[in-house]
Amino acid sequence: MKFGLAFHTSDLAMSPVDLAREAEARGFDSLYLPEHTHIPTSRRTAPPTGEAELPDVYRRTYDPYIALAAAASVTQKLRLGTGVALPAQHDAIALAKQIATLDLVSGGRFTWGIGFGWNREEIENHGVAFARRREVVREKVLAARALWAGEIASYAGEHVRFEASWQWPKPVQRPGPPVLIGAGAGPKAIAAIAAYADGWMPIGGAGVRAALPELARAMEREGRDPASLVIIPLGVLPDSGKLDYYQSIGCAEIAFRVPSAGPSEVLPVLDALARIVATRR
Repeated sequence: MKFGLAFHTSDLAMSPVDLAREAEARGFDSLYLPEHTHIPTSRRTAPPTGEAELPDVYRRTYDPYIALAAAASVTQKLRLGTGVALPAQHDAIALAKQIATLDLVSGGRFTWGIGFGWNREEIENHGVAFARRREVVREKVLAARALWAGEIASYAGEHVRFEASWQWPKPVQRPGPPVLIGAGAGPKAIAAIAAYADGWMPIGGAGVRAALPELARAMEREGRDPASLVIIPLGVLPDSGKLDYYQSIGCAEIAFRVPSAGPSEVLPVLDALARIVATRR
C-alpha cells in the first residue's frame, strides 16, 4: 500500500510547494490538494463540516493545478493529485489543456481526483445548475479524454460541444491521467464511478467496506472488471487499526490528513506520519 498526504491549501498555511518537497524527502508517495474557485458569502448551503460557520480555509484555497505544477518543479517521484477538483466550474477545452500540460511537465505524475461540488452558490456562479452538475462533470471528463486521446477530436454533448479540433500537448499518461471520483458511497456516486472513473476517493474513508459489493455489481453492469478500480481513502487519520482495515479490503493507497497550518505545526506531523509509514514498508 502507498501512503500520501491530503492538504487543504491556504495562503496563511505552509506553501504546497514546500510541503511537496518535504513530503518527498520523507518518502511519501503522493500529495493531494483540493479546489474551491471562490466562496460566496451567502450561506444558503450549509457547511459540509457540520459547523455553524464554514472554516476560513475554504475561502483561501490555492488553485490546485498551478500549485501542483509548481510542486512538480521541486520533486522527482511524488505523485501529484487533486483531492478533489471541481470540473463543472471550468471550461472543458481549457481544462483539458491545463491537465495535459500538468501531466507533461510533471513527467506523468498527475492524478485527477474530482468531485461534483457541495456548494450550491459556488457552482451556480459558474453558470451550472446545481441539479445538473453530475451530468456536467461527466461530459467534461469525457470531452477531456477525447482531446487527450486523438490527433483530432470533437465532442457533442448537452453541456459540452466543440467541432473537430487539434489540441496539444498530450498527457504523458495514456490514454490520460487516472480519474478518481471523490464522494460518499451513495447510489449516484457509485453509478458515476462505474460508468467512467478509474477509481474512488472516499472522503475520510467512511463506508468503504459496505459499498464494495454494490460498486462491484455496478462495475460489472458496465462491463468492467471491479478489480481494476483504484480506491484511495482521502483525509485519513493515522490509526493503526484503520490502516490494517484499508489494506485488508484492497485499498491501493491512503492519504493522511495534514493540518492547514504553518511549517512549525505541519513538519512535526509529517515526521510522525513518516515513522508510521516506515513500519509498514
